[in-house]
Amino acid sequence: MQRPCRARDAPAAYGGLIERHTHDLTLLRYGANDPTTRVMQAGDLTHIERATLTPDGPGAISITVGDGHDAQAIIRVDAWGYGADWLRARALGLCARATTDAVVTASLRGHHTVVDSALRRFGTLHLPSTNTPYHELLPAILGQRITAAQALSQWARLCERYGDPAPGPLGLRLPPTPQRLLRVASWEFHRLGIEEQRARTLRVAARHARYVDRTREMCGVDARSALMKLPGIGAWTAAVTVGVSHGDPDALPVGDFHVKNTVAWALTGRARGTDEEMLATLEPYAGQRWRVVRLLEKSGCGAPKFGPKRRLLDIAAL
Repeated sequence: MQRPCRARDAPAAYGGLIERHTHDLTLLRYGANDPTTRVMQAGDLTHIERATLTPDGPGAISITVGDGHDAQAIIRVDAWGYGADWLRARALGLCARATTDAVVTASLRGHHTVVDSALRRFGTLHLPSTNTPYHELLPAILGQRITAAQALSQWARLCERYGDPAPGPLGLRLPPTPQRLLRVASWEFHRLGIEEQRARTLRVAARHARYVDRTREMCGVDARSALMKLPGIGAWTAAVTVGVSHGDPDALPVGDFHVKNTVAWALTGRARGTDEEMLATLEPYAGQRWRVVRLLEKSGCGAPKFGPKRRLLDIAAL
């Protein structure tokens, strides 16, 4: 029988500020087959490769980073394309070295023993910020109302089919440009398994791409509010987007099928919960709720699964 995460599963308690740093770079990649992004570990080094659309044009970047938390941890940066300089200037955010949140993270202690345990294990959890909200919005839209496996597969196929090859030698592909997305016919989306409702929202993102990109200049809460003014983009989609584009530590994905259960299981011992209960439980962490959820997820605090898996329906086969 599964049990909730407990403090006794972690090392003994500590005092003082948290000195350890963990960089949550898995958030950069949408599945193992993401054609736009790779994150690879080799001993104490992490290699990040990413292709994206910047205000200066398409670009690709390769970063080799060590285990430190400041700029000295970056060992090498190479970039290609019109967006190369733009990407180089934002390399610290991309590899989650642009924040200094140790004091804020220390303030998370004392509310739940399982969060204290996660802080002992991971220390300050730093979130990356890509500064590319249009890039992050597209896979977030694909994740609406379907399973993660389906969404990740559709993202890979969308980029392979409609994204251009990225500049440089990395062999990556760019996200589809707004102009290209607007030329994709409904039946072409259908062949990728993307039904009309999500296809329509992808077109909204493409049609308002400049508006979406302007949210990079806003704080996280304002960026989420701005995105939610677009048709088809609700709280969940905005949070998933801004959590990565801005590194927003409070971008809680309300409406997610799993997150509310993870919070319920880890913090209350109940296997299932509601969004309303999740918001009440996480109230002590206001401003840092997404960081807390990521700490719980990285600690393996997933809720138990009941019953058979839901059958996956691929509309591309219909």
